This record gives sequence, C-alpha cells and structure tokens, in this order.
Amino acid sequence: QAQLVESGGGLVQTGDSLRLSCAASGRIYSSSVMGWFRQAPGNKREFVAGISWSTLRTHYSDPVKGRFTISRDSAKNTVYLQMNSLKPEDTAVYYCARSTQQRATQEADYRDWGQGTQVTVSS
Repeated sequence: QAQLVESGGGLVQTGDSLRLSCAASGRIYSSSVMGWFRQAPGNKREFVAGISWSTLRTHYSDPVKGRFTISRDSAKNTVYLQMNSLKPEDTAVYYCARSTQQRATQEADYRDWGQGTQVTVSS
C-alpha cells in the first residue's frame, strides 16, 4: 500500500499555471495507474487525469484536455499535474490516487488516496 502526499496547491488568477506534486512512499508497482481527481464544494469527486506507471500512457477528462499534463518521475516516486490556462471552474481540492486498472476513471477503481491540496482560481 502506497502513502500519497499532494503539494503545490494555492491561490492563482485566471490564466495562470500551477504544478501539483504527489509523492508516494512505498513501492509503486509497474502495473499501477496514478490518477488525479478533484472535488469542488457541493460536487462529487471527479476524474482529472491518469498515467500508467510502466507505459506512461495518459488519459484525461474532457474539461482539462489540452490544458493539463500528467507526468511521473520514477526516480522520485512522484506524479505531477501541470495545470495551464487555469479557469475559476478548476477551483477544487485535488487528490492523488493509485489504481491497478489501466485507464481507470472511476473513483471506485482507485485506492491509496492522498489528503488533497486546495487549488483556487480567482477571476
């Protein structure tokens, strides 16, 4: 079981960029898929992006496609979410999680969740 710790959130303005990090302690197996989710107040937690630890294959939700990029550094056991052209609707708590299912997008498919980091985009 991996422990995940997110960082990098903050308050930014519309159009700004931000990079989130998710540091994992414990082994990340090559079969893992690392994902980012977000949850805005009053909303369900929604999938944002995922990356296969071994193949580096990525998948994104439509609202962030073309603006966000997920990547990973195996030497640092860290997953990143580069967020560009941020919008007020991107405001949410962002969570990192691990799955064993390729291209998983459902919250139930993920385990080993982090505590989340707040991202606030002002207009």
